Amino acid sequence: MCRLCDLARTGAHDPAAADNSGVSAGSGISDGTGSLKMANTSWPGRTRQPMPAGVGTDGRRTLIRGGAVMSMDPRVGDFATGDVLLEGNRILEVGPSIDAGDAAIIDARGKIVMPGFIDTHHHQFETVLRSFLTDGILVPDGQPHSALNYYETILQKFSMVYRPEDVYINEVYGGLSQLDAGVTTVMDVSQIHHSPEHSDSVIRALHDTGRRAVFGYFEGWGDDARYPQDARRIREQHFSSDDQLLSMIMGGEIYLPGYEESWKIGRELNLPIALHVVGTFGMQPTFDELARAGQFGPDNIFIHMTGMSDMAWQKAADAGAHVSLSVPIEMTMRHGLPPMQKALDLGMQPSLSSDVECTMTADMFTQMRSALTYQRSFVNDRALAGEDNLPALLTARDAIRFATIEGAKGLKLDHKTGSLTPGKEADVILLDATALNVAPLNHVPGAVVSLMERNNVETVLVAGAIRKWQGELLGHDVEGLRRKIEDSRDYIFKAAGIEQDLFRT
Repeated sequence: MCRLCDLARTGAHDPAAADNSGVSAGSGISDGTGSLKMANTSWPGRTRQPMPAGVGTDGRRTLIRGGAVMSMDPRVGDFATGDVLLEGNRILEVGPSIDAGDAAIIDARGKIVMPGFIDTHHHQFETVLRSFLTDGILVPDGQPHSALNYYETILQKFSMVYRPEDVYINEVYGGLSQLDAGVTTVMDVSQIHHSPEHSDSVIRALHDTGRRAVFGYFEGWGDDARYPQDARRIREQHFSSDDQLLSMIMGGEIYLPGYEESWKIGRELNLPIALHVVGTFGMQPTFDELARAGQFGPDNIFIHMTGMSDMAWQKAADAGAHVSLSVPIEMTMRHGLPPMQKALDLGMQPSLSSDVECTMTADMFTQMRSALTYQRSFVNDRALAGEDNLPALLTARDAIRFATIEGAKGLKLDHKTGSLTPGKEADVILLDATALNVAPLNHVPGAVVSLMERNNVETVLVAGAIRKWQGELLGHDVEGLRRKIEDSRDYIFKAAGIEQDLFRT
C-alpha cells in the first residue's frame, strides 16, 4: 500500500510526510481531473509538538494555550479561545489570555480543554471478562437468556477463582483503558476481597495506574476473606493521608447478612458508604427500614437506586445522599428503568458510572449519550401524549456536569477535582475538535456528548502530570500488559470451568 494511502487509512500525523509548504500528507482532495491534489488543511493545533519537560513538578508553570475552554465552574466560565495556567499539580488561573512568562507551553489550538471525566462506579476487576455477558441479565429468571447471568456466572463462578495476580492485571488494564479515554477519576467497586492479599493487589494496581481513584472496599468470599473488619488495617496502612491520589469508600451492601457491621465500621472510620440499591434483589423492605430509622446521610452513595419506594427516595434526598446511575447497564441488564427523572424531580443531581465491562464499555461518552437520550425520550414521550408541565429536557452540558463535577461531589472530591477551578488539582483533558468525526466545531458541549468518542481524547493530565500525550499513553508497556491479561483470562475460564467460545449463542 502506498504511503499516502496508509496515512489516510490510519489517520496518522507524521511530520515527515509534510513538505516544506506545510501541506500534510493524507489531506488530499480531487482537482477535478481524477488525480489527488494536496491541500493545506492542517490545523495548527494538529501538528505534533514535543512534550514539555517538568509538567506537574513543584514550582513548574505550564500554560495550556489557545483551546476552547469549558471549565464546568460557572464562576470561572467558558472561553471560545482561552488559556489554563498550571503551577505544579494545581490550576493557577483560567482566562481568555494569560501572560505566563517562561511557562512550559501546551498548544491547545483546535482542542476542547475541560476537566477529566469521573466514573463513580466501575467494577475494574472484571476487565478480563469484557463483552462476555453482553446478552445476559442481572439474575436468573428461568428463561434461556439468563442461563448466563451476572450474579451466578460473574460473581459466584468467575470471581471465586481470582488470584491476587489476576486482580492486579485486571485493575491496571481496566484503569489504563479508562485513563486513555479521559476518565481521570474512578470509584473502583472491587467485590474481590477474598483475602488481604487480594485487597492489597487492588490498591497497588490503583496506585500503579497513575490516576485519581477511590478504592471501594466491598465484599469478598471464602475462608480467607476479612471483609469488613480488614477495613481498619487498610485505612491505616494505605489511606492515612488525604494528600494523595487514592482515597477510600466503604461498601455496605444491604443484601448481605451482617451489613450493619460494615456501615458501623465505615462511619467509625469516617468513610463514605456506597451500596447497590436494586429492586431485583428484593432490597426494598430493608432499604425502607433504614430510611425510617434515619440511617441515611450525606455520606451515602446509592448506586442504581431502582425499584425503591417514594418514601425512601424522599428520605435519601432529605439526607443529602448521592445517586450514581449506570443508564445503559440498568436498561439492558434488567436493574429497572434508570431513575434519572426521579432523582432530578427531588433536586438530586446524579453522577454517571460505567458499572461492568462484561456487559458494556467503560467510556464516559457512552454514559453521557445514554443519559441524555434516555431522559429526553422519557420527557418527549410525555409531550407527544399531550401532557403539560413537563420536566426540562436535559442538555449536553447537563450530561457533562453529571460526568464531571457531580461525580466529584458524590465522591467527596469536589475540593480537588471535577472542574477547572483555580486552586484545584489539575485533572485536565484535551479533546481533538479538528478530528474527522467532529470538525467543524459549532457547539462545545454538543460536540463532546453527541459526536466524540475515546479516540478524540488526545492529552490527559492527572494532578498536573501528563499521563497521555497526543494520543499516546505514557509510562506503561500496553502490549506486555495485554499479554498478561490474556493469560489471566485463560486461567480464570479454566479454573471456573467455563468454556471459551467466541461465537456462543
